[in-house]
Order: sequence, then structure tokens, then C-alpha cells
Amino acid sequence: MDTNAAPAPSTVGPVRGFVPALDGMRGLAAIGVLITHVAFQTGAGSTPVLGRVWGRFDLAVAVFFALSGFLLWRPHAATARGLGKQPPTGRYFLHRAARILPAYWVVVVVVLLFLPAAGGGWRVWAANLGLVQVFVPLTLTDGLTQMWSLSVEVAFYALLPLIALALSRLRGPAARWRIPVLLGAAAVSLAWVYVPVPTPDGIHSDNWLPGYLPWFGAGMLLAELAMLPDGPVHRLARRRGVMATIAVVAFALACTDLAGPEGLVRAAPWQYSTKIVLGGVLAFALLAPLVLDVARPHRWLAGPVALAVGRWSYGLFIWHLAVLSIVFPVFGILPFQGQFLFVLVVTLALSLAVASASYALLEEPARLALNRWESRRRAARAAEPDSGTAANPTATTATSVAS
Repeated sequence: MDTNAAPAPSTVGPVRGFVPALDGMRGLAAIGVLITHVAFQTGAGSTPVLGRVWGRFDLAVAVFFALSGFLLWRPHAATARGLGKQPPTGRYFLHRAARILPAYWVVVVVVLLFLPAAGGGWRVWAANLGLVQVFVPLTLTDGLTQMWSLSVEVAFYALLPLIALALSRLRGPAARWRIPVLLGAAAVSLAWVYVPVPTPDGIHSDNWLPGYLPWFGAGMLLAELAMLPDGPVHRLARRRGVMATIAVVAFALACTDLAGPEGLVRAAPWQYSTKIVLGGVLAFALLAPLVLDVARPHRWLAGPVALAVGRWSYGLFIWHLAVLSIVFPVFGILPFQGQFLFVLVVTLALSLAVASASYALLEEPARLALNRWESRRRAARAAEPDSGTAANPTATTATSVAS
């Protein structure tokens, strides 16, 4: 181990393992996405002042992306400084698939079969099952429109091993260049919105992964910082009031025209870039105290209620629009005609119930099944040399003599 690149474990953040407060933050982000969708579909998003606030809860996606960036980049950052070992690429992809696909495929099938407004031909089915909705025109259908961000996430999953390979030489003393390289790449990606990429009608290239790399980069930056000794950023992260103020200011600025016009009107390129920067700052300010100040766990975010919502956050995200589409007719409410708070409370309650069932019946069984399969494979590999020796007791001696 290179002592120049490997600080004492007590001086760094979480190298591996479960950080409870991150689950709580993930739950809050899922609720934020739900809030912005309820606001839009009840018409609350068009009310003065508060409408801009409800609409800008879409920056919860920045928190989702930063969480993915931190958790998935953490093993690579640890490996670069001799503090851990990254999993094999095949195992990484297998775990990503088991984490998102079983429940997601069930949602897609249920929505496309039973939600009247969501029906479509083979192209809608193929695009949604394959998570390529952001590339195929007219396939972001009712009940599944939020999945554009999951499509971007999957693109990040696919790219991550290549990014790790590109930075694999920055180890030991050279690891000090990893943070500048990541910051530089995030800054360069802000120019993506200005690139004239030819796309079909209804498809916008700024909705692809390159446009959102700074949000993932905020989490990757935190993963790198978590492997370093105590420094200025760590000390800033311990000032939770200051970090909260930074997050609030970033959110408030994002509620203005600096981050784009109200509603579904497309932002100008400079507004899009501003929103990405503000979202990255917001996500960094919210997550930094949780991963760089591990000596002081966040009591509320690590509490039982927040942890439960965090466990169900993925189900909450993938099911809530389907639930919302049912709430309107069941309660006799017309879309875009108000009753924001009522629809919000009912949708949140029902979505949490569905999400908890999704976790218990789909997500957790898929995870446990993969773990059992991996355990069987490890046991089989471990037993192979023993069984060979037992079958031929002289094999080891003969090999030793021959060598």
C-alpha cells in the first residue's frame, strides 16, 4: 500500500458499507419527484410564486443522480488510494440489473396493459422495456414519463466502468489528479447543450446522459473526497447550517428564470446549464454533511421512518405516476383543476403502500436470489480443488515433484 496515498482509516469518510442517512435522503428525493408531478397534474405548478417552487422540486433528480455517483464511484475511489478493491465488472452489472429491472419490468407491463391512456404499439413496449425512451420518439407514455431519468441512470451505469478505466492510471501519488479531472469533465459537459446533435422530432439530446454528468459528478467528487484526510471541504461539510444555507440558496435561484421558464417550456441553453450547475451545488450541499461528517450521524435521516421510506424509494419513484393517474378518477377529480394538497396526501399514502409491497415482493426477493446464486457459485468454486484432491490423493504430490 502506498502510504502517500492511503490516509489512516479514522481520517476518511465511509470507504464501504451502509450509510443510513443516504437512504433517508433518497426517500426525500423520491417524495420530491412525486410532489413536482402532483403539482403539475393538479395545476398547482402554474400558481404564482409557489408554483415555481413546486415545479423546481424536479431538482430531486439531481440528488438521485449524485447518490448514484457517490455509491457507485466509491469503490473506484477507494481502490485508487489502496483502501479497497472494486468489484469485477460482470458482478457490478449483474447487481445493477437485479436492483432495477425486476420491479421496473413489472411496472411497465402493468401500466401498458391496464392504464388506458398508456397503451401503445410494439415501439412503446420495446422502448420502455429496454429503457431507451429518451432516444425513441413518442415512447414516454402516461404513467411512465418519469422513467426518462431511469434511462439516463442506466446509461451512467453502462459508462461507469469506462470512466474507471480511463482514470485507472491515476493511483498512488497520481491520485491527487482525480478530483481535478472529474471537475474538468463536469465543466466540459456543461457545453453539451450547445452541441447541435441531430435528433428526430420529440427527442432532445440535452435529455441524454452527457447533459447530466455534472449531477453524477457531484456524487463522484464526494466519493473521492471521502477517501482523503480531513481538509477544507470536510470542515465545511461539518458546518451543517452553512451547507443547508447553500442548498436553500441554490434551490431559490433555480426557482427563478435563471434556471428556465415556468412549466414545460424549453429553457434556453444558458438557462439549462445554469439549472445543471445549481442542481449540482444543491445535491453536493445536501449530501456532503452525510458522507464527509460521518462522526455525527444525521438523527432524522437515519431514523426508522426515513429509513423505511428510503427502502421503498425506488418503488415510490417507479409506481407513483401510475397511482396518481388512478387517484383522479377514483375521487372524481379533474386533472389541472386544483386540490393539490388532497391529491398529494392521497397519492403519497397510496404510493408508499404500493412501494412497500413492491419492495417486499419484487426488489428484496431479487436481491436475495442473486445473493444465494453468488453464494452457491463461490461454494462450488471453493469445493473444486478439494474434490479434485480427494479423487486423486497423489495429484498434489506428483505436481509438486514435477515442478
